Amino acid sequence: MPLGDTGQQRTTFGQRKSNDAPRKPQRRLEPAPDNGDILDLVVEKGIGSKASRDSVESAKIIVQPEILKRIDAGKAANMPRTELAEQLSDIVSEILAEQELQLNLLEQRDLITMLLNDMLGLGPLEPILADDAVTDIMVNGPKQVYVERGGKLEISDVTFRDNAHVMNIANRIVSRIGRRVDETSPLCDARLEDGSRVNIIIPPLAIDGPTISIRKFPKMKITLDRMVETQNMSPAMCQVLKIAGRARLNVLISGGTGSGKTTLLNALSQMVDHGERIVTIEDAAELQLQQPHVVRLETRPANLEGSGEISQTELVKNALRMRPDRIILGEIRGAEAMDMLQAMNTGHDGSFGTLHANRPREALTRLENMVAMSGVKLPNEAVRAQVSNALDLIVQISRMRDGVRRITHITEVVGMEGEIITTQDLFKYEYDGEDADGKLLGRYVSTRLRPSFMERAEYFGLGRALMEAMT
Repeated sequence: MPLGDTGQQRTTFGQRKSNDAPRKPQRRLEPAPDNGDILDLVVEKGIGSKASRDSVESAKIIVQPEILKRIDAGKAANMPRTELAEQLSDIVSEILAEQELQLNLLEQRDLITMLLNDMLGLGPLEPILADDAVTDIMVNGPKQVYVERGGKLEISDVTFRDNAHVMNIANRIVSRIGRRVDETSPLCDARLEDGSRVNIIIPPLAIDGPTISIRKFPKMKITLDRMVETQNMSPAMCQVLKIAGRARLNVLISGGTGSGKTTLLNALSQMVDHGERIVTIEDAAELQLQQPHVVRLETRPANLEGSGEISQTELVKNALRMRPDRIILGEIRGAEAMDMLQAMNTGHDGSFGTLHANRPREALTRLENMVAMSGVKLPNEAVRAQVSNALDLIVQISRMRDGVRRITHITEVVGMEGEIITTQDLFKYEYDGEDADGKLLGRYVSTRLRPSFMERAEYFGLGRALMEAMT
């Protein structure tokens, strides 16, 4: 269906509308491309040519307002990308002819791609979203966009027109999942269609303009074996984690921001039997479990009147009524820690969760502090007993200074000695130095201790495999 009648006579590319009209200075004299050639070059996402970005941006400033006058924007937003590209190609050629702007073949392709990204996608972010090497995108206002490649941050050449342009993209992201971001609600967690996690914070909380942080969801499914290939852990550590998943151990994944906790959780969850019922609880759903019987729960922020909020604590309580075999909590960050521990202690073994901490012992301390946030009045010894009874393993992952994410500790929670939770390291990463390229050199070392969950592994027929992995 056509976008709408332009109401003007179509003209040949680069030709003046009337012989009597004064000739405007042309930007560049180059052969005019055929519209069919342009459509062949318009890619699904991303900008192809960067050499003439300034010329394309200047043309876009002139062309875009003219397009919005001639099309039905609502109808365009619901059209398939290829069909919209075809109709935009004709209109863009007409406007370029009217304005007597000369763009070569690649520049016209880039202009149409930019217009498509603005109308259907996330505007300037589309090229870096399409770049598989980029793992994180950080928009710090309209003129500063950083990306992470290979564990290292670098500034990109992507910019927005102004704060309003960034806000437009932010609203497009949150509106897709029924959330909002405005002055009354300046913080928002959201997700993209591919599962990538998004955090948005806007003025007055963000002083230098709207800030968007995107953790991209990898297209390649990450498995524990794949993490061995990329040297995130050793084969023996991989074997122990597989046994932990099969033997229904309660596992807490600990690490700093961007260390790979969610990726490891996704990989570990692949060990869950396909006959089990899994309930996942997250602030913004990003876990990608492969099992057939998964119920995904997501928190809800308060509405304009300040009511209607559904927290992780309420979802954990509700999950217990849903007959789950396992509960997976995307991130433990507050009062829900108490409910999660109780769930682990009341028959829902094999549950997983993540937590922000720098070392396994710190993870236990943080967990203890979060239980106190729940308002339940328990002596410290009782809280620690809950933690030691609930948890079996703590897996510590870290993003190191060479950009590689490594599992630095696999620590077993053994029990209690007096008022102290006792633990033992099963594996740890020992740093030896670095090579000429700055890559860290080190070894994954087994402590060769007998795990206290050996009997549980034997119950599942995995005792011998566990001993082989430890030795």
